[in-house]
Amino acid sequence: MSKPGEDPLAKVRPSRRNEQALGRRIAVIGCGGAGKTTLALELGARLKLPVHHLDRLYWGPGWTPVPRDEFIRLEKQIRALPEWILDGNYGSTMASRLEAADTILFLDLPTGTCLWGAVRRYFRYLGRSRPDMTDGNTESIDFEYLTYILTFRRLRRPGIRDRLARLPASKSVVVLTSRNQVRSFLDQASSR
Repeated sequence: MSKPGEDPLAKVRPSRRNEQALGRRIAVIGCGGAGKTTLALELGARLKLPVHHLDRLYWGPGWTPVPRDEFIRLEKQIRALPEWILDGNYGSTMASRLEAADTILFLDLPTGTCLWGAVRRYFRYLGRSRPDMTDGNTESIDFEYLTYILTFRRLRRPGIRDRLARLPASKSVVVLTSRNQVRSFLDQASSR
């Protein structure tokens, strides 16, 4: 990990930080409520790439997690495909996902933006399942999930940024820090 106060991504060449040359195997990561699924779906439609959601792989009916070995096996099958967009964090498999991806999109949005996104999504899908979720798992929001969002920047973000900074130069790493940057990125992606 980097030293306190040091930005590990500052070591990344600026051209890699927001490079627009997208590959065909794209990992979308970021805090809950940041808009990973929305970005993945929109990008998949524009680039004609299949989109896979880690939440759909991980959560079985009734919000029951699938066995760990099964989750890893399912994700590995997707990573073996020639083209994909995978959205979600799941730290236990992030290293292998980032290794398989040629492009990593990190939605590094402010905590308030992510909280607002999670609350908005809750009301949008109230009483029904989201497109990235297993059928029958209706949208919910609880104290544990809100705590995850509130502590993400302090507890999880530093490790993710360190991991991204250590990726080989052959990887395209795109860090988006606002909804406006996400929209601009999508506009540029569709103009290719």
